Amino acid sequence: MLYLLAEYFNFEGLFNLVRYQTARAGATLLTALLIGLLIGPRFIDMLRVRQGKGQPIREDGPQTHLAKVGTPTMGGLMILVSLFISMMLWMDLSNPFIWACLAVTGGFGLIGFLDDYDKVSKASHKGVSGRTRLLFEFIVAGAASWIIVSQINTFVYVPFINDFGVELGPFYYVFAAFVIVGAGNAVNLTDGLDGLATMPVIIAAGTFAIIAYLVGRVDYSEYLGIPHVAGAGELAIMCAAIIGAGLAFLWFNAPPAAVFMGDTGSLALGGALGAIAVATHHEVVLAIVGGLFVFEALSVIIQVFWFKRTGKRVFRMAPIHHHFEQLGWSESKVVIRFWIVAIVLALLGLATLKLR
Repeated sequence: MLYLLAEYFNFEGLFNLVRYQTARAGATLLTALLIGLLIGPRFIDMLRVRQGKGQPIREDGPQTHLAKVGTPTMGGLMILVSLFISMMLWMDLSNPFIWACLAVTGGFGLIGFLDDYDKVSKASHKGVSGRTRLLFEFIVAGAASWIIVSQINTFVYVPFINDFGVELGPFYYVFAAFVIVGAGNAVNLTDGLDGLATMPVIIAAGTFAIIAYLVGRVDYSEYLGIPHVAGAGELAIMCAAIIGAGLAFLWFNAPPAAVFMGDTGSLALGGALGAIAVATHHEVVLAIVGGLFVFEALSVIIQVFWFKRTGKRVFRMAPIHHHFEQLGWSESKVVIRFWIVAIVLALLGLATLKLR
């Protein structure tokens, strides 16, 4: 909104900074952070009063988690409020990539909210059926993919190789939808310990803020040998909003958590990262940067597949973070070590930009 006003009224001087993506990214981060910190305490109190017993805790999970009974969930609403307000203030709302990514963030957030509401209202950890969730996730992701692909080509670019891509044609729409849905559910599976998903999302968002800015610049994309996507640089500001809103939430989600993100937040943030990766033509790099999320999702797939085939478990408990808890690691040790892994993977993802 402020960007469009600056363009319309031809602001000069200090107000001219609104035209620069880097300046608006910084402003968006600070705005989202401030909003999140201001609304956090009252928001958490409201959730605690309305939910009563809070998020249901699985009895078959780690026994240490039973101490978290009564902690409210749906804290992702706090993230989404901070995210959307800050973006509406600072972003170029005429950019189609923004609306596609906002549609995924809001749509996945709504699906997650309905799932969280079902869990709280029925005092059960089951929530909405997996098939129903996936159906609506693919509908949202499909619509967003259609918007994004209308602005870009249908190549999947391979990291480490200069300007090399595989043409998927119409199948790219399906591929893009799978990336978005997969990212949303992978982050959702990672969100099992206090702060475990939040910081890796912030790290991934920071990484893609750099990628989006470089991809949106003709000069930098040519120099690095990466695909140029006109208008994608604006997504760096969305990444900054995710960082600011995520940091504000982490303030309250740090162990012991005063509020859980819930599916409301994890699905929305994961879907947002997936949509940004598709829009910037860095879907494969997302698998590297978000390797922690991929590993968490794979641990569940492997566990379920192997148990159905043999009746035995590969891991003591899935997702993988629970496996390490069963090995005797404290929750804080699991979280901090996984954060370190996320940082290393983000650096590897950034390295693909230059190694081409």
